[in-house]
Amino acid sequence: MNESDTSRHFLRQWIEKDVAEGRTGGKVVTRFPPEPNGYIHIGHAKAVCLDFGMAELFGGECHLRLDDTNPTKESDEYAENIKKDIKWLGFNWSGEGDGVESGFYNASNMFEKMYEIAENLIKAGQAYCCNLGQDEWKEYRGVPEKPGRASPSRDTTPERNLEIFRDMKAGKYADGEWCLRAKIDMASPNIHFRDPVIYRIRHVAHYHLGDKWCIYPMYDFAHPIEDALEGVTHSMCTLEFEVHRPLYDWVVDRLDEMGMLPIRNGVKIRTEQREFARLNITYTVMSKRLLLQLVTDGHVNGWDDPRMPTVCGMRRRGYTPGAIREFCERVGVTKVESESDPALLEWCVREELNKTALRRMAVVDPVKVVVDNWGTGNVRMVELPNNPLDESAGVRQIPFSGEVWIDRADFMEVPEKKFFRMAPGQEVRLRGACIFKCTGCVKNDAGEVVEIHGTWDPESWGGNAADGRKVKGTIHWVDCSSGVAAEFRLYDKLFTEKDPLKDGSGEFLKYMNPESLKVVNGYVEPLLAQAKGGERFQFERTGYFIADEYDHTTVKPVFNRTVTLKDSYKPAN
Repeated sequence: MNESDTSRHFLRQWIEKDVAEGRTGGKVVTRFPPEPNGYIHIGHAKAVCLDFGMAELFGGECHLRLDDTNPTKESDEYAENIKKDIKWLGFNWSGEGDGVESGFYNASNMFEKMYEIAENLIKAGQAYCCNLGQDEWKEYRGVPEKPGRASPSRDTTPERNLEIFRDMKAGKYADGEWCLRAKIDMASPNIHFRDPVIYRIRHVAHYHLGDKWCIYPMYDFAHPIEDALEGVTHSMCTLEFEVHRPLYDWVVDRLDEMGMLPIRNGVKIRTEQREFARLNITYTVMSKRLLLQLVTDGHVNGWDDPRMPTVCGMRRRGYTPGAIREFCERVGVTKVESESDPALLEWCVREELNKTALRRMAVVDPVKVVVDNWGTGNVRMVELPNNPLDESAGVRQIPFSGEVWIDRADFMEVPEKKFFRMAPGQEVRLRGACIFKCTGCVKNDAGEVVEIHGTWDPESWGGNAADGRKVKGTIHWVDCSSGVAAEFRLYDKLFTEKDPLKDGSGEFLKYMNPESLKVVNGYVEPLLAQAKGGERFQFERTGYFIADEYDHTTVKPVFNRTVTLKDSYKPAN
């Protein structure tokens, strides 16, 4: 975590104050509590960086807790990928492996304890069973400006409520027939504090526990219990949970009355919650429900489609953990909702890959160039640095046989002003090889250029003229005899609008960008055929690419474009 003064945001100051006043019992404990009902995205990545980063900064620990309280949407697939993505981002819970001794928790492992707490609330007259339907309850709950009406069941005796609740657990009622409500304040201006549901009936098998339970705790009830019993000192949530904080505190107060708050080094640990603004990015959607719709309806190729804002999608696209962490750091921690430009994330990845990525040559829109005076069977080796910013990366040898592929955009039959690349009568440098002068081109019946011809200066091997004349244009190339055919996937923004949800109609799909993925075929230099899935490169003068972790093979290399080589975007300091 950045130690600079600018990183001393309000959450860090909050923790610093608690540490100084001895409220943590000598150890700061945070938690990251995702629900295993989807893949985590860049917004979750900010929370991961904050939760794990604050624990690391204060020498404490961060628990990974899967809040699996809603079995209708959860699965092992989601759970395992959440763990994988967090580790890829560079974080780990307290120790290796799964289990509380390693700082890994499942809410479902506390279901027995949560049920016991619910019964205690019933016995104390602080919870009751209610059989009002959802629509009926909305009428009773009312609006913030006026007090609500008490449920007809609100004053049922604890004994009767306990009987109903146990029958709920035993499966004697259908979904929605009864629920358990906390008995709090029907006049509260905070709707969430008006006798909220804390248990509901769901006759659905749990992905870990099977059919053991048919009643499940609500997240707002389970979350503070988990935080408290785990000894979490600082619970950081996004702003939408701010109105839920009174209920969080109410549950913790009840646990305190029951004598259930943990003691650490003689200090009673009372967990507290604070909220920060979530990370929003333009030109995409961040709702897991909408992301799931994109996947299930086939608008993208899975959760790890490189156009998705998911962590696994960004990994497959070629973003690095360091770039994502730097992006989250630059976005900052505030209580003000805002939108971030994806250009900042792209800038962060360019900054890193410019220093670390190996340079290679690739041609994504090929047209052939023939050096007419090269000579049959003549093959020379061109030596180029693997990374000019890192001498330790060494050099590589590339064959040059007198016939090469170049990108079509690097040739103009009738050049525009200040076009210094290949054109009839114009000299260019073939990167690292020689100076080439175009003499003409061959076209097909449709008038398309299919072959370019010219000659090389035999005194220019290596790329510089013996007489010292200047050549302004340098062209990257791939040798025709040794180059390898490859597929390139060129990605762009998923939506054409900054806010695809702007009109509130729910018809966000109409703003999907038809140009968000282009698949083209070209050629790469020989070494790239040996690349392993997940290896990143700078394709000279083209962009940053990654060998696809699933589809790339030595027989058919597949590269995903991470970002273009340059952009006018400059982040604020």
